[in-house]
Amino acid sequence: MTRELFYADAIREALAQEMRRDKNVYTFGEDIGDYGGVFGVTAGLIKEFGAQRVRSTPLSEMAILGEAVGAAVHGLRPVPEIQFGDFITVAMSQVVDLMSNYHYRNGTALPITVRIASGGMLNIGNFHSNCWENWFAHVPGLKVVVPATAYDAKGLLTASIRDDNPV
Repeated sequence: MTRELFYADAIREALAQEMRRDKNVYTFGEDIGDYGGVFGVTAGLIKEFGAQRVRSTPLSEMAILGEAVGAAVHGLRPVPEIQFGDFITVAMSQVVDLMSNYHYRNGTALPITVRIASGGMLNIGNFHSNCWENWFAHVPGLKVVVPATAYDAKGLLTASIRDDNPV
């Protein structure tokens, strides 16, 4: 039996499924709490999981990813969201210099799944449309996932959250 599932709904289902399965999984980012995220991906999650596990943050990608590292070091499984791919560049050091090397340096897990909206579809030209996946694919210690379908998005997000190293 098949069903039609939109991409954003697949991501929301995967997040909810993993948050139900593991109390250490939480998600945070700009506007994802009460607002439900710019694409509606986290809509309704705050009602089920509360403001501590679905949390809106200040506009600071560096702080968002810094929190993710600290939380993962202390046993949580953070799923930070970077609202648009264009904004990741201000936090490259967190990803490339810290997250990617953590397991190699310390021999312990760093279970972080960074969600980044990537590509166009908003018809706003060079704003909020860049794709940085190729940058990260060349960094040892990172796994890069770029799902093509809603089915892929749900399965790959689930696998990514369960992974003990940065995705």
